[in-house]
Amino acid sequence: MVFPLSAIVVMGVAGCGKSSVGNAISQRSGGRLIEGDVFHPAANIKKMSAGIPLDDEDRAGWLTRLGEEMSACVASGERAILTCSALKRAYRDKLRAAVPGLGFVFLQLSREEAADRVNHRPDHFMPASLIDSQFATLESPVGEPLTLPLDASQPIAELAETVDAWLHNRDGASLPHSA
Repeated sequence: MVFPLSAIVVMGVAGCGKSSVGNAISQRSGGRLIEGDVFHPAANIKKMSAGIPLDDEDRAGWLTRLGEEMSACVASGERAILTCSALKRAYRDKLRAAVPGLGFVFLQLSREEAADRVNHRPDHFMPASLIDSQFATLESPVGEPLTLPLDASQPIAELAETVDAWLHNRDGASLPHSA
């Protein structure tokens, strides 16, 4: 018998739709949405708001906290659905260490579309000026275990439906993977 994944990370650069897609997945699957941005310390938010990209040191404590939050969610019997950029393999590995068997949904988007979306987000601390640094930092997870790459320009409902099916098919082998 194949068991559904107990936790996933909806990942990608700023503007790819992590929050919207994560919320749709949560509603569809009954999982608990963990909005990664909520866990950023004030210093990180201040830095990003000023147009300064975060570095590995800035992200270290934040990633630890996200791993703890997911682990507690899974331990309580809930499905964790985390929204987190998880741009580097090392960041994803840190999250995997906290929740073994963690799945990743990689929302892929062009630089231009990401910038356009970020420019049209009201009241968010991440300025469009940081889009280039996001793409420069991104280490694609395509080919990593339990990773589902998807075209983030697809409708949210369609993305959530694809992820829901993947969640119930542990290795996702029977589903086509988007480029």
